[in-house]
Amino acid sequence: MTVPHHRPTLGLLDAGGELTFPPDFLWGAATAAYQIEGAAADDGRTPSIWDTFSHTPGRTVGGHTGDVACDHYHRMPDDVRLMAELGLRSYRFSVSWPRVQPGGSGAANSAGLDFYRRLVDELLGWGIEPWLTLYHWDLPQPLEDAGGWPARDTAARFADYAQLVADALGDRVHNWTTLNEPWCSAFLGYGSGAHAPGRSDPADAVRAGHHLMLGHGLAVQALRASHPDARLGITVNLYPVTPATDAPGDADAARRIDALANRFFLDPVLRGSYPQDLRADLAAVTDFGHVRDGDLATISTPLDLLGINYYSRHVVAAPVPGAAPEAYWRAPTCWPGSEDVRFVTRGVPVTDMNWEIDAPGLVETLQRVHREYTELPLYVTENGAAFVDTVVDGRVDDTDRMAYLDSHLRAAHAAIGSGVPLRGYFAWSLLDNFEWAWGYGKRFGLVYVDYDSQTRIPKSSARWYAEVIRRNGLAAQ
Repeated sequence: MTVPHHRPTLGLLDAGGELTFPPDFLWGAATAAYQIEGAAADDGRTPSIWDTFSHTPGRTVGGHTGDVACDHYHRMPDDVRLMAELGLRSYRFSVSWPRVQPGGSGAANSAGLDFYRRLVDELLGWGIEPWLTLYHWDLPQPLEDAGGWPARDTAARFADYAQLVADALGDRVHNWTTLNEPWCSAFLGYGSGAHAPGRSDPADAVRAGHHLMLGHGLAVQALRASHPDARLGITVNLYPVTPATDAPGDADAARRIDALANRFFLDPVLRGSYPQDLRADLAAVTDFGHVRDGDLATISTPLDLLGINYYSRHVVAAPVPGAAPEAYWRAPTCWPGSEDVRFVTRGVPVTDMNWEIDAPGLVETLQRVHREYTELPLYVTENGAAFVDTVVDGRVDDTDRMAYLDSHLRAAHAAIGSGVPLRGYFAWSLLDNFEWAWGYGKRFGLVYVDYDSQTRIPKSSARWYAEVIRRNGLAAQ
């Protein structure tokens, strides 16, 4: 039996709290295994595609890798205590597939599973609800060598892995996310090559997207059979897509990007079909021969919840002869079939990732999903921003991040007020971490990490968020 710890408190900012969320609203923060754990070769863990990718010269900024990251693997109890100090009610983390199942097949690695057993027990001891993501991009390298996500067998291997994790943790973990952002895994990993495994083949990207969703469906079926009380879902990254003008060409550009960014995953998972216009757009890339009878029924196996990651909006346009080059940037190969679409830069404030800050887009996204797709409970499973953070006298006063979070939480509250069944919000991210191909130069965390000393410093945004959680609301404007 786990004995609850005494929950400590940090000094908190005062707030009005007039904008109140539902009493059972779930407040949390999120991370991903490869971004924070480190311990890349400890206790039987073997390489993932991100180990291979980050160790390949020229793939990541500064040649950075996740070998050490935030050393969370060794500092986990202190990190969970920090979560408790911030008042988190839930923690969304991912399991490292190559830590649990080296090689991507066969028996579980008990030492790897033991880490997650300890993590779950620690969370429950502090009264923090574990929210487990099975896949956040760290495919075991042997599975990539055998074809990766474009190969159908990877979907079956994923379902086997999901069952191993559920057998170990299903008695204590009740909320499960199969995949995080399959768009990124498919189109950045196999389309543009900007992410691991760094392949650039539009047809492979489309096949990867399908097999990711097939693996999701197979995993849901396996977990439903063995743990019928589990709450199962998937997390997708969604964007409102807006035409730059009322011109028909711009409207068609928006339709095409919406199909690839949003409907490519929403329609199979929630409707059991691919959009016909998407199939037509991709006719030169694939004939969808990789889709077999029964696949879409498996992919659309009923869920209990849907996670939505939201960061920004896409504004797009058709090609404009003679337009100033700084006004547009061309759609890269992560958008197969839409290579001539131009993404418009509007001159509005951006984050350190150069992503436009657009809180109303969160309302639009949540309302659209609820209106057009599902009555399922929705969760914002990631939302946050990278900014340039500086430690001054032991403090990080990240007022820009506080403003970003405040505006997006007001958007979430507005969505609830309009009837959207939004049940929770997870800030991205708990800790500064390895930001994939950007290395350690982009900081998303509520908590500053000094990567040399591994010192953690809660930023002003962390203390602000703790007060939001304590009051279950925001000050009136």
